[in-house]
Amino acid sequence: MNAPSQNLQAPLWQLLQATAQVAHAVHSGRSMTAAIDAVAKDLRPGVQALSFQAMRSWGRAVALRKTLARKAPPATADALLCTVLALSWQEDSAPYPAHTLVNQAVEAARRHKDMRAQASFINACLRRFLREREKLVATTNADATAQWNHPVWWVQRLQADHPFNWQTILQAAQSAAPMTLRVSPKHQTVPGYLQVLLEQGMTAKAVGDMGVQLSKAVPVHQLPGFDLGHVSVQDAAAQLAAPLLLNGLVTEGRPLRVLDACAAPGGKTGHLLECSPAAHVFALDVDAKRCERIQQNLDRLNVTATVVAADAAHPDTWWDGQAFDAILLDAPCTASGIGRRHPDVRWLRRETDVQQLADIQATLLKALWPLVKPGGRLLYCTCSVFKAEGETQIQTFVQHNTDALILPSPGHLTPSNANSEPSLRDNHMGEHDGFYYALLEKRSI
Repeated sequence: MNAPSQNLQAPLWQLLQATAQVAHAVHSGRSMTAAIDAVAKDLRPGVQALSFQAMRSWGRAVALRKTLARKAPPATADALLCTVLALSWQEDSAPYPAHTLVNQAVEAARRHKDMRAQASFINACLRRFLREREKLVATTNADATAQWNHPVWWVQRLQADHPFNWQTILQAAQSAAPMTLRVSPKHQTVPGYLQVLLEQGMTAKAVGDMGVQLSKAVPVHQLPGFDLGHVSVQDAAAQLAAPLLLNGLVTEGRPLRVLDACAAPGGKTGHLLECSPAAHVFALDVDAKRCERIQQNLDRLNVTATVVAADAAHPDTWWDGQAFDAILLDAPCTASGIGRRHPDVRWLRRETDVQQLADIQATLLKALWPLVKPGGRLLYCTCSVFKAEGETQIQTFVQHNTDALILPSPGHLTPSNANSEPSLRDNHMGEHDGFYYALLEKRSI
């Protein structure tokens, strides 16, 4: 058992209070990232560690609470009770001894005005859990949400989409994602940066063409050369986007004209410019605040793009009429492939979201395809493992667009890497997120 070491000064009851508030926010439909950002700075590191662990076991925790008390207590008390159950149901991976968690949870309830009246109830439930842990856990094993810590509809969709490795995908989402960096060729080689890291006491390995995967995550500003643009934080699967789109794409006597259609926060925009420094890159995002983030990332890398706050689905409001050699469409999606990094997503999404997002993706494809010049390319990608947002989407698109040719593409990449293309498995990608890629070329007909 390892207690979060980031915040040894804060009492555990205070961390549990704040973690429960984060869990309540997620249950109310707010992202965990935003909820953690609202936590006091001195508590934030410890709360973040506990929140990530709690979200990964939330399905089990709710099932245990239903067994302990069929009627849920008020929402804030329920969040605290489920938080402690999520943290303590597996003794070997609990961040603190179970008795300590229980004692501090009761203290957290007593010290919170909205939970004080529920302190005795929380105490009774958790004491019973300690006495009957093995029996209670076994009882909840029949609950699919408890067993897999994902909503039932999510499990069923993966079973249908990936019948041979759905279990591996779900299991992968329960582990922490590695910290992977993209090395800028303008400043460093991968072997050179690995040596720099080693000199700083950080061990890592090369992944992909320009990637480095750290053995242990560190704050970004501890990374040598980060503030100077020598490296960027980017998952190994996401690092495939820019090279897939641009490699082998040649224009005669002029720079490539490239659109990054849903660009925030700008990681792929910067990579496009690292792959083709002379390219004229247009970075679009519908949210003006997120466009500021794109510009910050570009400034750090010391590269230049035209950043525009506009809706990619409505080119009439922003397009100048000149066709693009290449378009990157990293479309809005369920984010079902990045559950390791965002374990709250599984609890925020609803089954109806899949079709709603697929409709948005189809709208974006339809709107942007006319902007690709003949012989040009569009790379469609999502950080999803659901086929409705990948293979099915693209099959439907090419059926309705006879000028669209699918070039060799990775297709669905799962976090387990169990069903990706052999060439990618051999490319030393290391651990990576779940993604879908389809590279389309526009034919002259």
